[in-house]
Amino acid sequence: MYAKYFKRIFDFSLSLIALIILSPVFLILTIIGTVAVKGNPFFTQLRPGKIDKKSGKEKIFKLVKFRTMSNEKDKDGNLLPDELRLNKYGKILRSTSLDELPELWNILKGDMSIVGPRPLLVEYLPYYTEKERHRHDVRPGLTGLAQINGRNFVAWDPRLAFDVQYINNITFKNDITIILKTALKFIKKEDIAVNTNAVETNFAVERRLKMKEKQESEVL
Repeated sequence: MYAKYFKRIFDFSLSLIALIILSPVFLILTIIGTVAVKGNPFFTQLRPGKIDKKSGKEKIFKLVKFRTMSNEKDKDGNLLPDELRLNKYGKILRSTSLDELPELWNILKGDMSIVGPRPLLVEYLPYYTEKERHRHDVRPGLTGLAQINGRNFVAWDPRLAFDVQYINNITFKNDITIILKTALKFIKKEDIAVNTNAVETNFAVERRLKMKEKQESEVL
C-alpha cells in the first residue's frame, strides 16, 4: 500500500519542504559555484530511472547536481585531468554531499525518490543480471540501502544486491530508518569518497572483464 500509493506523496511533500527550507543554501551555492567553476554551476547527466510499463525500458531522465569540477582545458582544447579540475570548492561539496542537493528537484518532478537504488550510468544497463535489473522496478533514490551500508566503498555485486533487497521490502518504516541513518552518516561524514574513481571500479568494465574470463574458462 505504501509503495504503490503513499511513497510518491511522501517524496513530493518532503522534497518540496526541503527545497523551501534549503533555498538560501541553494542560492548561495549557485552564486559561489558560478565563480568557483567558472561557468554553469550545475552538472546534468542522463541516468536510467524506473522501467516504463508500456515500453518495458528504463525511463531516461536528466539528473541534476552541483558541478564540482571546472571545465578547464589544456592548450589543445582537451579537458584537464579530474584532479586538476576538482578545486577546494568541489572537494567541500563532495565531502559534505551538498553536490547532491539539486536532486531534490528530480524528486519533486517524479524522476527520483527520497529512498531507492541510486541512479547509475546509462552505459551500465546492458551489464545487469536479470535479477539486478529489478532495481529499476522503482524510482531511483537520493539515498538507499546500499548507501547506508558503505556507499562507494562497497563492491558492485553486494551493492546491487542491497538494491534488490530494498525493492523486495519497501515500507514506510524502512524508508524512515534509511533516511535517519543517512542523516547520521552525513553528520559523521562517513563513507564519503571525494574521488570516487579511487575507491570504485567502472561497473561496465568490470562486468566485461568477468564475461571475458568466463568465456575463456569455458573454452578451456
